[in-house]
Amino acid sequence: MTLNHATAMVVGTIIGAAIFVQPSEITGQVPSISMIFAVWAVAGALSLCGALVCAELASTFPASGGVYVFLRESFSPALGFLWGWAMFWTMHTGIIAAISVVFARYLGYFVPLGDLGTRIVAMVAILLISWVNYRGVRHGSVLQAAFTWAKVAVIIAIIAVGLAMGGEAHQAVVASAAPPPGGGMSLSAFGVALVAGLFAFGGWHMVTYTAEETHDPRKTLPRALVIGMVLVTLLYIALNAIYLYLLPFHEVATSTRVAADAADAVFGRGGGTVMSAVVLFSAFGGVSGIILAGPRVYYAMARDDLLFRWAGEVHPEYHTPHKAIVAQALWACVLVGTGTYRALFTRVIYTEWIFFGLMAVGVFIIRRRSDVTRQYSLWGYPWVPLVFALSAFGIAVNQVITQPVDTAIGSGLVLIGLPVYWYWTRAREAQG
Repeated sequence: MTLNHATAMVVGTIIGAAIFVQPSEITGQVPSISMIFAVWAVAGALSLCGALVCAELASTFPASGGVYVFLRESFSPALGFLWGWAMFWTMHTGIIAAISVVFARYLGYFVPLGDLGTRIVAMVAILLISWVNYRGVRHGSVLQAAFTWAKVAVIIAIIAVGLAMGGEAHQAVVASAAPPPGGGMSLSAFGVALVAGLFAFGGWHMVTYTAEETHDPRKTLPRALVIGMVLVTLLYIALNAIYLYLLPFHEVATSTRVAADAADAVFGRGGGTVMSAVVLFSAFGGVSGIILAGPRVYYAMARDDLLFRWAGEVHPEYHTPHKAIVAQALWACVLVGTGTYRALFTRVIYTEWIFFGLMAVGVFIIRRRSDVTRQYSLWGYPWVPLVFALSAFGIAVNQVITQPVDTAIGSGLVLIGLPVYWYWTRAREAQG
């Protein structure tokens, strides 16, 4: 993959379906427009800090596996194993399942599906995109690049058209009711809203999973991460401004399809139809990048004898970890059939950000080692990784307080991995 493909993967995996859903989740938690933009700004800044941390580690360890490799090298193979374990059972497949469900819900704008039909469509989407990636990284990365730059162009067009033609809708917003006055809010409530924003920014680290399939990864990956994160943050803030420009505050907070409602405000019913098609396109492309990235971690774990050998098998013709792709697709379909959107993204953020905090701590550990070299040093060391680590652990603690059931389930799935790891390593040692 070139810089274009890698940047497209960063942007494309982030801009999936969440930006067309999460604004309502955030607006329902905060008391004013200024706080909404504060949440998005903080989410973007934290994600950029994480991307900078990831960029330095990727330039130091340019091997497929991403965060798995970083945790393995910074701490121990056990912690790397737990990341991969959590990826498969809750984090990565949970993201695939959640975005696929949103894809199916927006398809329901055109064809009534019902709950069962929505789940079936989501599963079909997962299997179809997995098949494309099964046939080769070139197919997957080209598809990702095409979807990504088309999505960026469409979002820019939405922003431009909203400003140019949304005057009447904005006047109606002003005339109908003023937004709630700015007021105080608890740190815990801000944290809940921040989790929704962070989910919309999720996926920035996934480009590092394909390091061995990237041209000159020590230089390409840091550049792709920084360029991609800055671009996404600017687009997200502008798009939220358009939502609030075209719709009353309370409608944004209660909408289940805020992008379609904003388009309806400008063009009538036809606008929502066009916007639903855009969301379908965006979600499909977002899932493509996520499905492309995950099996590379399982491949790296199998190569380290921390997973079944078949997970690391490479297809003789397509040169992809084909069995890992199939296993990922099947489990994501199980999650679609058994989970809900809110529960999925809550577990994803809680679990991921514990590991992200540890990843940032790993930067301090790696810099003290004399046996490693890097070609990129993150800006703002030591403050950037320190602030990022403390924020990540703070987010996890807040999730435990506000969402105890979902976080308990997430923690349980991760901790089950410890006895599995001990059994696995002892069995491997016994075999010689």
